[in-house]
Amino acid sequence: MPRMLPVLSLFLLSGVMLCLGPELAAQTVGPKADEWAKSRLRGANFLKTTQAADGSWTSPQSPGISGLVTFSLLQSGVPASDPVVEKALKHLETFIQPDGGIYAPKSYHSNYETAISLLAFNAANTSGKYNDLIKKAEKYLRKLQWDESEKTDKSDPKFGGAGYGRTNDRPDLSNTTFFLDALQATGAKADDPAVQNALVFLSRCQNLESEHNTTAFSSMVNDGGFYYTPAAGGNSQAGNTENGGLRSYASMTYAGLKSMVFAGLTPDDKRVKAALEWITRHYSVKENPGLGQQGLYYYFQIFAKSLSTMNLDYAIDDEGKSHDWRKELAEHLFELQQENGGWLNKNDRWYEGDPNLATAYTLMAMKYCEPKPVANK
Repeated sequence: MPRMLPVLSLFLLSGVMLCLGPELAAQTVGPKADEWAKSRLRGANFLKTTQAADGSWTSPQSPGISGLVTFSLLQSGVPASDPVVEKALKHLETFIQPDGGIYAPKSYHSNYETAISLLAFNAANTSGKYNDLIKKAEKYLRKLQWDESEKTDKSDPKFGGAGYGRTNDRPDLSNTTFFLDALQATGAKADDPAVQNALVFLSRCQNLESEHNTTAFSSMVNDGGFYYTPAAGGNSQAGNTENGGLRSYASMTYAGLKSMVFAGLTPDDKRVKAALEWITRHYSVKENPGLGQQGLYYYFQIFAKSLSTMNLDYAIDDEGKSHDWRKELAEHLFELQQENGGWLNKNDRWYEGDPNLATAYTLMAMKYCEPKPVANK
């Protein structure tokens, strides 16, 4: 068996292993470098052609999609000095509010919009130009988390989570993940109180009965996967089981696992083990397991970021087959790319029928599919 590598590069779970497999002797993992670069460039160029005159994409009244597109371009190597990115950042600046948030006035999505915009400004902040903006946005985000400062008791299923906003809202795993991504971008560490509070919520989004999850849903499915939220009566976008349990699905399971790793959990933690066991049973680069083609492009980016975060170069599925996931995902994305360079989902749930959003998610995924060298045995 290979030696233990840092953090999460090797897992042996109930006879199923995600690891640096027998292909370790190969020089690189991932797709062919020229094909990857060409596809990513075509995607970025497509987004440059769909930008509106005011610097936005799709919706000039809210910064959500525009923020994701801007972030994806910066992740794809387009510099902040590029005219398209400059215009996009100026557009996002128009949403800066006196409280430090970055959202549309009267928005019901102020956490979501601020977190995504912060990621974009942070990616563009090579010269420190946006330091003050980022600091204020971080402070605003922290106020939106359900915690003791809002008199939310730790026993409340909402505790530690973040939602679209706070008005008539409830936290969910997807928005909590964006919230944590934004905090991580600003330098937050695993021992940050906000991160540790989020871990309480994350644990309650997992179908795993334990001392960390005593909600009514914890034992109904108990398969180690994750769902959308245990709050406000609970919700899974994959629906309920006959006994009222909340079905696990892949995009939330990868989101939950990645976020738990950020919060400092190790491979020995029962929550990490259970999540990895679920992932090995449902490995796919063709669908969002549990939801099929729904939310597919969101799934691609969280799948890629999660496996990259865990330093996994190969994944071995429940049949013992080893997968160079970067190569498999990238090559599938090459096949899905449209003639104009963009991507779209024929299943348009969660707005993925919008090529701007689908292409942004794809470029975010492609960032983590970059070919990389691996050490020889």
